[in-house]
Amino acid sequence: MTTTLTFPVLLRLIDERSSAFRAAVASAPSLDVQVPTCPEWTLFDLAQHIGEGRRAWAATVAAGPAPAKSVPEGAPAAPREREAVPAWLAASTQELLDALREAGPDRGCWTWWGASQSPQTCGAVARHQLQQIAVHTYDAQVTVGAPEPLPDEVALDGVEEFLSTCVATTSAWPHKPTAFDFHATEGHSWRLTVDGDGARSTRISAPGTTPVAAADEGPNAAGVSVRGTASELVLFVYDRIPADSLQIEGDAGLFDLLRAWDPEE
Repeated sequence: MTTTLTFPVLLRLIDERSSAFRAAVASAPSLDVQVPTCPEWTLFDLAQHIGEGRRAWAATVAAGPAPAKSVPEGAPAAPREREAVPAWLAASTQELLDALREAGPDRGCWTWWGASQSPQTCGAVARHQLQQIAVHTYDAQVTVGAPEPLPDEVALDGVEEFLSTCVATTSAWPHKPTAFDFHATEGHSWRLTVDGDGARSTRISAPGTTPVAAADEGPNAAGVSVRGTASELVLFVYDRIPADSLQIEGDAGLFDLLRAWDPEE
């Protein structure tokens, strides 16, 4: 079964994915090109989002437990000159990494996912920040015509991180109880169960192995299952690639219900 990445590994991978993001931006002929996977943004908008977002999270981590996300003071604006953007992005990433190292993984921190399965700690922030920069690096690579799969260790942690942070909630599922199974071809699987108690994710045995957390058949069968590489699964849940890029069995319409569900309503 998969294990959560350690804090030092998370920081290393944030740095690596950030470097890949900067490389994609630096290779673009212009910052005004549209990002196909984020059509409302230009590459400049995406770079600005990454840089400003990492500085805001650095300030939030440094502030510790707080009632709201912190706003960085005196932060330089994103430069419009393409040649200057990589250095500004590198400084933004360094601020975040420095703040995380100073705080450590167990320190409390404001997060927006209070009702999820993820803790409100700096370690959980680092874990989510890795997925944010990984997916946006893919966005930047698509924009310059050189998309690459997410690295295996990033993607394998990314499926579980998405389910436990972005989907898990104690708000009641407004439809018939069901489950979603996610199978990575690398040999790992996860189940998202949705019912009157909300949504929660668990690791399960990969198909063909001895069941650990859930059965694949009978009354405990999932309403729908999706299979692909871990990278494809992450890009699918973040709406970067279409459903027909993966193998789906069962009621594919359940994914539409899941995407339309707003637990805050």
